[in-house]
Amino acid sequence: MSRNWIGEIMLLGALLFGSVLFGVFFGQVAWFLVFALALFLARWVWQMYRLDEWLDSRRRQPPEAWGIWGHVFDEYHQLQRRQYKSKKRLARVIREFRESTTAMPDGTLVLDDSFHISWCNEAATRLVGLVPRRDLGQAVTNLIRSPVFAKFLSTGDFNQALEIRSPIDDARTLMLRLVPYGNHQYLLIIRDITRLVRLQAMRRDFVANASHELRSPLTVLAGYLDMLASGNELGPEWQKPVSEMQAQCRRMTNLLNDLLELSRLETDETDASDEYVVDVDGLIRRIFHDVRAMDEDKHVLDVDIDPDCQLRAIEGELHSAMSNLLTNALRYSPEGTTITVRWFKSDSGMAIFEVTDQGVGIEKKHIPFITQRFYRVDSSHSRKTGGTGLGLAIVKHVLKRHGAQLEVESEPGEGSTFRFVFPADRVVRRSGLPD
Repeated sequence: MSRNWIGEIMLLGALLFGSVLFGVFFGQVAWFLVFALALFLARWVWQMYRLDEWLDSRRRQPPEAWGIWGHVFDEYHQLQRRQYKSKKRLARVIREFRESTTAMPDGTLVLDDSFHISWCNEAATRLVGLVPRRDLGQAVTNLIRSPVFAKFLSTGDFNQALEIRSPIDDARTLMLRLVPYGNHQYLLIIRDITRLVRLQAMRRDFVANASHELRSPLTVLAGYLDMLASGNELGPEWQKPVSEMQAQCRRMTNLLNDLLELSRLETDETDASDEYVVDVDGLIRRIFHDVRAMDEDKHVLDVDIDPDCQLRAIEGELHSAMSNLLTNALRYSPEGTTITVRWFKSDSGMAIFEVTDQGVGIEKKHIPFITQRFYRVDSSHSRKTGGTGLGLAIVKHVLKRHGAQLEVESEPGEGSTFRFVFPADRVVRRSGLPD
């Protein structure tokens, strides 16, 4: 028991003891006891009145008192001071947050659990045309009118950013990212990426135009070289240079074809259609037929295909990705080694295309970068074997459009395993019924 309570009990005891003494002296013990209790109760009522008056007046300093009431006044005063300091810190944090978000070039909106706007910064008013005094409390979909944005909010998957046209200027492109935080609140960050989109479009247009313009002179050169190689006018000393020039022309043609394909895939960033079902068994066998003719039986090709596993996909893009993977395996594997190709459905229902070789392998530090344009682990080997450096970049975009993942396992000197993992919702049995 605290000292304050002991003092309060001692006061009550002293009043009762005094009342008994006076009661005995005057012969009215009961009345004096009632008077002592009433006096003690009156003190408590008076102290409660002082507490209530102090709380209403909002004075900083508490009333003077002793005993348990002095303890109550002091503790409540300390609680008020702590709360006051906490409110000041919170106000400072909020002020700094608003100042920092106001200074941000990106638009920032605070949304509640129903996606109504609670707050926005100045950049948001500039990027999407919000008027704070008018639009606070409005649903964000009423102000950023986009079916894609509305669908994005309804899905609840906010891991990826969303690109939309500006609601106030169709010529501008905005990137939206929604970040959940706090108690069912959201932070909507809006960034103007118009310049980046234009630069990407310029790059794609340049690649496409340059590829088309180079195709004609390359065709002319290849035709003249083929004519020279097929004629008997060349001496032995020219046969090797002409053969080398033909190989370089073929390599440049392959490079242009890959650039055009990559440019097309980058331009069309929507998901691949799942309207058509691809007979993957027949597709892989056609790729094998072409690869065998190109390889001239320099490698042992082992194939294991599940003929009942089909895929909702775009056949041309699937052909490009699979043939790139198999061609790379041939290119980087020594003659006489075995290359294994598997197509099967996993226990979880996903479809997997897997190519395993016994080639040179890849160091782990290179694996995260092999899908970048023109990234080469060994550039001299790629040039020697005719690689363009774009095959895996094409593979990455094809898989992205089909919602698939690329997995790579490799050890230097022991070979590599490249694996396409397609989602279960694209897998179809040969009967045509979804798995």
